[in-house]
Amino acid sequence: MFSLPTELPELCRRAREKRDARSRRVITYSPKVFLPITNLCRNRCEYCAFRRSPGDPGVWTMSPDEVTTTLDRGRTLRCTEALLCLGDTPETAFPSHRATLAAFGFEDTVGYLDACSRWALSHKLLPHTNAGILSAAQMDRLAETNVSLGLMLETTSERLCQSGGPHARAPDKRPALRLRMLAEAGELKIPFTTGALVGIGETFEEYLETITAIAGLHARFGHIQEVIIQPFRAHAGTRMAVAPEPDLTTLKRAIATARLMLPEDVSVQTPPNLSAGDVVDLLDAGADDLGGISPLTRDYINPEFAWPHLTDLSRSLEDRGYALRPRLPVTSRQRANVRASLEPFLVQAQASLDLGVVPA
Repeated sequence: MFSLPTELPELCRRAREKRDARSRRVITYSPKVFLPITNLCRNRCEYCAFRRSPGDPGVWTMSPDEVTTTLDRGRTLRCTEALLCLGDTPETAFPSHRATLAAFGFEDTVGYLDACSRWALSHKLLPHTNAGILSAAQMDRLAETNVSLGLMLETTSERLCQSGGPHARAPDKRPALRLRMLAEAGELKIPFTTGALVGIGETFEEYLETITAIAGLHARFGHIQEVIIQPFRAHAGTRMAVAPEPDLTTLKRAIATARLMLPEDVSVQTPPNLSAGDVVDLLDAGADDLGGISPLTRDYINPEFAWPHLTDLSRSLEDRGYALRPRLPVTSRQRANVRASLEPFLVQAQASLDLGVVPA
C-alpha cells in the first residue's frame, strides 16, 4: 500500500510540494457554459437532486433551440467549454424520452449529443460530455466531436450498492460497470475526466481503493487528465437530506491523498462552489484545478451553490500566493489524443485564452 503521512499538516505539505513542482502555484479553471441536456435518469442515487422522472416537477429536456440559444450566450460571454451533462441512459427507462428525441429528429440520446456537440463547435465552443455509462462505440462516436469525455467513478465500494446504500437503486453506479467504461475510454485513447465522491458513506480505506483504481487505469492507458475530488452536499427532498457532509479536515485529507497517489500529469480538481470552507484551504491541500466555472449558467447538479465571481476568486488566490489562469477542457498533455479534425477548433480556442478573451 502507498505510504502516506498520518498527520494532516505533513500530508498537505507533501501534497503541496508535489503540486508546486508541477504547476508552480498556478491554479487553472475552464470558462464554461453548462448544458443540462436532460435531467431524466434511470438511476435513483439517494443524494441526487438533479434527476427526474417524466411528470415530476422540474423535469426537462433541452430542445435544439434552447441548446443553440445557450451556446450563443456562452460564446458572447467568451466561454471556451460547452459541458454537456445528463442522466444515465434515459431512453432505456422512459419511452416518452424516445418520443421526444424522435420529435427532435434523432434516434437516440447519443445521436442528439453528437448534434449538440457539433452545434457547440460551430459556436467556437469545445464540447466535453458527461453522459453516464456509454459503450465503446458510443464513446468513439462522441470523440469525433468532443475534445474530452467524463464519467465520475465516485467509488469502487460494492458495499454502497447494497440495500439501504446510496447506490442501491442506481444500476449504472455499479463499480465494475464504471471501471469497464474508463478502461474502454483508455483503449480508445480518449482524454478523460473522472473523480471520487467524498462523504456518501465510504470508509477511508474504500476511498483509497477508489484512487488506487484510477491511478491503475492511468498507468495502463495514460488517458486520465484530471480527477475531481467532490464533496457530498446534502439536498432537500432527497433521502440523504440530513446525512452529514464531509468536514474540511476530511476533504483536505482526501485531496492531499489523491495528489500524492496520482501521477504528476493528472490534475487534482476541487469544485470551488462546493468547498467546505475557503477554497484556498483546499488548494493548500494540493489541488491544482477548479474545474469549470460559468459566467452564465448555474451548477445544475448542485443548484444551491453558486459559482464564485472570477474577479473576487482571482484576488483571493493572489493574496495567498496563487495565480488563477483559464484553460481548455483538454489538458496540454492529452491534446495529442484529440481527434485530428478537432485541432483547428483547439487552436482557435487556445488563441482566445492567450489573448485574455475570457469571462470577467
